[in-house]
Amino acid sequence: MSTEHHHPAGAAEHDHHDSGAPHSTLGGYLTGFLLSVVLTAVPFALVMGHVLASPLLTAVVLLALAAIQIVVHMIYFLHMNSRAEGGWSLLALMFTMSLVVITLSGSLWVMYHMNHNMMPTMHQMREMP
Repeated sequence: MSTEHHHPAGAAEHDHHDSGAPHSTLGGYLTGFLLSVVLTAVPFALVMGHVLASPLLTAVVLLALAAIQIVVHMIYFLHMNSRAEGGWSLLALMFTMSLVVITLSGSLWVMYHMNHNMMPTMHQMREMP
């Protein structure tokens, strides 16, 4: 009995055990690293240099760049895409993100309304002894 495996012409031996997950190269890791550095340095410069006049606009830009950086990390370092593990890792990520959004938005909503309903107004504070 022979232990050799016969492969069709042109098929490499390691292709048989491929899980379908993407494999990264040094160039892919360098691209992800450089994007991460830029997406960290730009918000730092925006905050430290007071580049944008409005703090609200600065916060929105920072949140957008943070979301982009999350995507960069998922693609270049975690190798997440629709083909990895038959799409289950992407589905699990989408479910997790929806739970995080629901939890954060609900928490912010509750904190805003608690602050609004529990804090005394200026008129009420003047009437206090």
